[in-house]
Amino acid sequence: MREHKMQSFPGYMQQAVEIFGQKTAGQHILDLPAGSGKLTAALRAQGHQVTPGDINGHAGDFVYADMTKRLPFDDETFDGVICLEGIEHVLNPYLLMGELIRVSKVGGTVIISTPNIMNMWSRLQFLFTGTFYQFHPSQLTDYGPEEAVDRFHISPMSYHSMRYLGDFFGARVAEARADKSKRAFLAPVYWTIQTIGKLWSRSLFFSKNYQKNEKRNTEIYQHINSWSLLTGRSIIMVFEKTRSTKVLPTDVFLGDEHKKAA
Repeated sequence: MREHKMQSFPGYMQQAVEIFGQKTAGQHILDLPAGSGKLTAALRAQGHQVTPGDINGHAGDFVYADMTKRLPFDDETFDGVICLEGIEHVLNPYLLMGELIRVSKVGGTVIISTPNIMNMWSRLQFLFTGTFYQFHPSQLTDYGPEEAVDRFHISPMSYHSMRYLGDFFGARVAEARADKSKRAFLAPVYWTIQTIGKLWSRSLFFSKNYQKNEKRNTEIYQHINSWSLLTGRSIIMVFEKTRSTKVLPTDVFLGDEHKKAA
């Protein structure tokens, strides 16, 4: 973790604490990656039982959990699973998202935050530079595949991809939030772009060709056109696990070689 972030408690952490603060004390929660343990401590202060997972072994009760592999927990272990600003750091974010849902109980809450590549600032950056906000290659170090290191922001994830994966692995979107606004002083520019863009967006989501999915499409349209998601620095997806599935993320995304190794 960068030195200047060691003592900070950013908005996405505050919102995760707020969400679990509304639940009955004693929830068993996975905090992954746990980093320096700040979120774990805040959740424990609310009376929850928290398992911090990471590869850094920050404290004695940390569980070694590599986000690039199958997590070392049984199916449906946790009442809540939190992964803040972690999914964009791995080569296979689809595998990680499936694993986060796998280890959550049915009815459990899964919270995932990641830099919001769909906010207006990111759209403008992509238009003029071909790079998403917080995902430009000049930030990266060229590590080899054998090096077990934090590769930084290598996997941009959109609302749409996370929603699709959530549904695939048995979780519905309960909420779509964001933390503080990025470049809020450009609000008049954002508002103008949004006003024009909503006409195009409506033609995509409410076409007569897709009327059978009208309820789902309406919810997606409302989420991605909300002011918080249009301006927020990080997107915070809150899922509720609605069903178990026998389809394992490791089988889907690692394939036959993984099965042979297992």
